[in-house]
Amino acid sequence: MNRRIVTLVILITCYGCSTAQGQGLLSPAAFAQKATQLKDAVVLDVRTPDEYRSGHMIKAKNIDWSGNDFEKQVALLDKTKPVLLYCQRGGRSESAAKKLRGLGFKEVYDLDGGLSAWQAARLPVTRE
Repeated sequence: MNRRIVTLVILITCYGCSTAQGQGLLSPAAFAQKATQLKDAVVLDVRTPDEYRSGHMIKAKNIDWSGNDFEKQVALLDKTKPVLLYCQRGGRSESAAKKLRGLGFKEVYDLDGGLSAWQAARLPVTRE
């Protein structure tokens, strides 16, 4: 009987780990590391175009969460590729991450604290 309980606990733990893969809120350091590891990932800035122009992550694509065509634009992305999202402080990207997961994106990561936390960690931004 004891062996069955241990096996059940292990199975439940493993299932929980496997379903959580590809999902997550990452610190700036972990986000930077994940972006480096995942060469085919899309880095998605969900702020407004004006915010994006004021400074953004290198190689980030801008799709405005508040825009009228957010869902239409993200539909053009490959759902099998990892997506790393951020906004200014984390609220919009959290909502966007939920939306992407609901649309069938398999691997979605969100920057905890947004670009503000990224800059506080002295990580690079560009205006190009």
